Amino acid sequence: MAYNLKEIMAEKPSRFTSGHRMCAGCGAPAVARMILRALKKEDEAVITAATGCMEVSTFIYPYSAWTDSFIHTAFECSAATASGTEAAYKAMKRTGKIDKDKVTKFIAFGGDGGTYDIGIQSLSGAMERGHDMTYVCYDNGAYMNTGIQRSSATPRFADTTTSPAGTKVPGKMQSRKDLTQIMKEHHLPYVAQTIATVNFKDLYEKAEKAIYTEGATFLNVLAPCPRGWGYSTDMLMEINKLAVETCYWPLYEVIDGKYIVNYKPKNKLPIEQFLKPQKRFSHMFKPGNEWMIEEFQKEVDSRWQYILDLEKMTEDM
Repeated sequence: MAYNLKEIMAEKPSRFTSGHRMCAGCGAPAVARMILRALKKEDEAVITAATGCMEVSTFIYPYSAWTDSFIHTAFECSAATASGTEAAYKAMKRTGKIDKDKVTKFIAFGGDGGTYDIGIQSLSGAMERGHDMTYVCYDNGAYMNTGIQRSSATPRFADTTTSPAGTKVPGKMQSRKDLTQIMKEHHLPYVAQTIATVNFKDLYEKAEKAIYTEGATFLNVLAPCPRGWGYSTDMLMEINKLAVETCYWPLYEVIDGKYIVNYKPKNKLPIEQFLKPQKRFSHMFKPGNEWMIEEFQKEVDSRWQYILDLEKMTEDM
């Protein structure tokens, strides 16, 4: 259905329900709720989730915030579990154990720890094999569930418990991995980058495309964490908006190799507006540390221009 917020809220009850124990101001619940709303009412789904914030807070046996079939799997196995389940359903349809006309969608969730790092092997394998499934990374930029340790999704200079900012080392020294581009290089029919809030239309439409595109598809969704990022819980919408308006987190999709940038700020904001509300970057604003902000801005600008160039290069595809 065409995106209409009022109609979707009225006609598609949440398949990710209230009563979970996610933190106030967390972006992940909004990700799960809107993605599952993109499912057609008559279709069923099997959800797999790697160990992480979302799993431990939404599925406390015997209670569950998920109304569809839900499988908790190990940190590294969300994609493998989803792909194996999808293959099993295909086999059961061939043997008549399941109605061949029954539509069941397979959606795997994982945080950046279980996707960028620990789970990338099973993710890459499932994507390469082309299972008819959608993998969703809710990217909060660190191992938040286990104590805010740095991950390969953690941005440069961020202060975490394993990359503490001090007098000798200014936080994490390495640049953030670009997993969306890595997934694009698997030659998938659909890859997209979107965000938890601010633009629900963007999130909903990309989720719908991903779920109903045949084959393996991937969504990378920025999902801020108030504990790990150090912002006030009432700032979730503002933090997301700043991520997009500074081009820290570009909104784009890749359809059969063609890049489409979904939002281009008319007045691109300087990156310090995104960094300043977050405690994890507070050391960057101390006297003498201006170079960190300058380096961060250069990296954001370079990555944004790279996406714009790819869009231009593939516009005739």
